Amino acid sequence: MEYKLVGINELRKGDTILVDEQFICKITDITLSAPGKHGHAKARVEAVGVLDDKKRIFIMSAEERAKVPIIEKRTAQVISINGTKAQLMDMETYDVFETDIPEDLREKLKDGMQVNYSNLMGQKLIKGIK
Repeated sequence: MEYKLVGINELRKGDTILVDEQFICKITDITLSAPGKHGHAKARVEAVGVLDDKKRIFIMSAEERAKVPIIEKRTAQVISINGTKAQLMDMETYDVFETDIPEDLREKLKDGMQVNYSNLMGQKLIKGIK
């Protein structure tokens, strides 16, 4: 699991964050409150899961650090299609793996095509046709 630590106050809408050590989420809204008389500034973060589309809201100190996953963007070739799954071969490492086909690409994807995919901490997601 590769990630880097980033201060909450440095994150912006659209950034990717690791929530509860296991959920990769994209930030949809982040608001920072002013520091109080006896406390630190707080950040209210709304995020949506990349893999499960669940909305997550959490509040933490603005000085805390959050884990930001390192996302690898790569290219692969479609070897075969079996229903809603595609068998892909990475164009650099020649690793063969199977992943789900996004609904918007199911009709367009054919054997032999090249696709862009992201490796999110071991989860491989097809992002588009190259």
